[in-house]
Amino acid sequence: AAPAPVAEPPSIPRSAVAAEDAAREERVKMTRLRQTIARRLKEAQNSAAMLTTYNEVDMTATMGLRSEYKDLFEKKHKVKLGFMSFFTKACCHALKEVPEVNAEIDGTEVVYKNFVHMGIAVGTPTGLVVPVVRDADQMSFADIEKKIAELGLRARDGKLSMAEMQGGTFTISNGGVYGSLMSSPILNPPQSGILGMHKVQDRPMAIKGQVVIRPMMYLALSYDHRIVDGKGAVTFLVRVKEALEDPRRLLMDL
Repeated sequence: AAPAPVAEPPSIPRSAVAAEDAAREERVKMTRLRQTIARRLKEAQNSAAMLTTYNEVDMTATMGLRSEYKDLFEKKHKVKLGFMSFFTKACCHALKEVPEVNAEIDGTEVVYKNFVHMGIAVGTPTGLVVPVVRDADQMSFADIEKKIAELGLRARDGKLSMAEMQGGTFTISNGGVYGSLMSSPILNPPQSGILGMHKVQDRPMAIKGQVVIRPMMYLALSYDHRIVDGKGAVTFLVRVKEALEDPRRLLMDL
């Protein structure tokens, strides 16, 4: 049977504006992309039981590894080594342990995905788009960086196809590039999880009883509580944190 049509929520009429203010306003029709973004974000809030959990990660080890190998990496692979490949790898690793974060609800069933199609949220001049790196869990650091660079460029040029933005199973959003220190990202339906990355900021941390300056980043995982419980969400975030604080774990599959 065809699904019952979903009633559109009534639009709230705009309150009256004084005549002298109306003369100084400008009306611009929302682009189709902006209308789609607005509709999908509202759908996420209306359908999911959305909750966000936070942690922080000491980026010393990841930054050190990147710094040590970035020149060699770029020379060999002809692409820059960024943080996104580390985060993508860390998330794929954590999703294996907490598969419900990579799943989706279909009616009364949970659909578990035995693959990771990683959505990478990209801000463009016309709005937010989420191109998908397909089978990210099977890819090398270099392959991930190449694909993200290619999709990011096409996104900014407005040349992404619909197929390249569909089928994602999990999303990473990097508000840090704009200077965001902390945020609670909104789900990308029908996905059950999205990881928010933020700005790396030097902060005084207590390490073994000593106050030391460390490059810290807040991490936020928004998840659908209908399918992911608190234990799973926190475990996922801790595994991402562990992988980034000791990237050798990724190589050893720990």
